[in-house]
Amino acid sequence: MASNSKAQDKKSDKGPTPDEILSGFQTLRAEQRALSGKLSEFELDLNEHKMVIETLKNVNEDRKCFRLIGGVLTERKVKDVLPTLITNQEKLKEIIEKLNEQISKKGQEINEYREKHKIRFRGLDNPKQEEQPLVATESRGNVLVS
Repeated sequence: MASNSKAQDKKSDKGPTPDEILSGFQTLRAEQRALSGKLSEFELDLNEHKMVIETLKNVNEDRKCFRLIGGVLTERKVKDVLPTLITNQEKLKEIIEKLNEQISKKGQEINEYREKHKIRFRGLDNPKQEEQPLVATESRGNVLVS
């Protein structure tokens, strides 16, 4: 019994296991991907707002237009809708800026996590090491050995 608790203490003193490190890294990358997905969503909305605003600027202010709000199609006049769209466009720009900042911070956090736990990717971190075995395999009669 006492030896089991000592063995568990030694494991906990070592720090996180490789599986825990990997799952933490994957969690950080998933968070970054989620932020990137939201960013692209908001950028699409911003582009839609720009197109609609440009179209409505050339239209008579008293003309009817329809706007989809929360799944409900409403009938308004251009003079009522245009200021709202411009305000929404400005808010979308602010949100996009904040998301860009969050994505860059998450990227820095991921890089710090990689350095802290010495995480390396095959083929990305040391491409020179990959070239060296290829040269060695060529001297063996053009047979690729892995």
